[in-house]
Amino acid sequence: MEASDARPQWQIRLLSVWQRRGIASALLRPVSMVFGVLVALRQSLYRCGVLKTTRLPVTVVVVGNVVVGGGGKTPVVIALAEHLRSRGIAVGVISRGYGRRGRDQRKLEADSLADEVGDEPLLIFRRTGVPVWVGPDRAEAAKALLAEFPQTEILLCDDGMQDLALGRHLEVCVFGSAGIGNGLLLPAGPLREPWPSRWTTTVPRLFLHAGSQGPRGPASFQMHRTLDPELLRADGTRLPLGDLAGRQTCAVAAIANPQAFFAMLEQAGLRPGRCIALADHASLKELPAAPQGTTDWICTEKDATKIWAHHPEVWAARLNLHLEPGFLETFDSALDLNRGERPVSLGHGHSTA
Repeated sequence: MEASDARPQWQIRLLSVWQRRGIASALLRPVSMVFGVLVALRQSLYRCGVLKTTRLPVTVVVVGNVVVGGGGKTPVVIALAEHLRSRGIAVGVISRGYGRRGRDQRKLEADSLADEVGDEPLLIFRRTGVPVWVGPDRAEAAKALLAEFPQTEILLCDDGMQDLALGRHLEVCVFGSAGIGNGLLLPAGPLREPWPSRWTTTVPRLFLHAGSQGPRGPASFQMHRTLDPELLRADGTRLPLGDLAGRQTCAVAAIANPQAFFAMLEQAGLRPGRCIALADHASLKELPAAPQGTTDWICTEKDATKIWAHHPEVWAARLNLHLEPGFLETFDSALDLNRGERPVSLGHGHSTA
């Protein structure tokens, strides 16, 4: 199986630096100290009311992380949206729509394109069917959504844990398999904010982690993802995943951790002739060069939101999220607390790494 990584070399090197405390991270520590001071100053300005926080008339749940890069936030948003709908709760989703064209406030529609609204919001919309709104100002996007869907009870915010201009009642902090890396602030490490604690202790925080390096405590739970047993095409055609095992396939992934996706394909018995890793959110208007004789392409469901507009024949492998038993019950209890129904203690955002 041939593998190629088309991500920028500086990005690959920086990700490597962030996983350990070496010479490179030490050289960047002074810049990290400046960044830490700026973060603390900004938090203090919000805490003192100099910078204003928008409070919305509905319960707001922010799903984000404390490190740069994807940790599985979007699958968690999808799982929570589906769970809330199963409880009969009207839910909406807001997002900045990272990587899209334009900076307008926009409602997602059935014919929305990924380059107009962002690949992750489009995936959320297609998987859940709940109202989704994107905009550079999350609070303004939320107001626009609520104006059109006033029955909305709970808003899920995809990313935005550090966007303190948006008031929230609960945070779900997601960690990928790398955890907090070397534990240093940007740019010496991957942390967006000091860890393990910060000043916003009045906001309960739940933790989900995909590996062994996440936080521990009563508000911390594990999660893992598996490939759906069926592949999907743009026209709705389905195919058992195992049926591609004997074909000449090529896999492509433009996500935060493409190697994890390729490993999952291999574990499922597929050995693509070539695995191509691209930068997260790459446009994918044109498929990369494939080995001669390739009959089928495979991509992630997130990438399919972009690929299908140009190559509807590509197979998408859906990722199913599995949450540790007890997480959804704790999540529900936290929402009941904020909706004034029954109290619960979550430790108010403190945990140990």
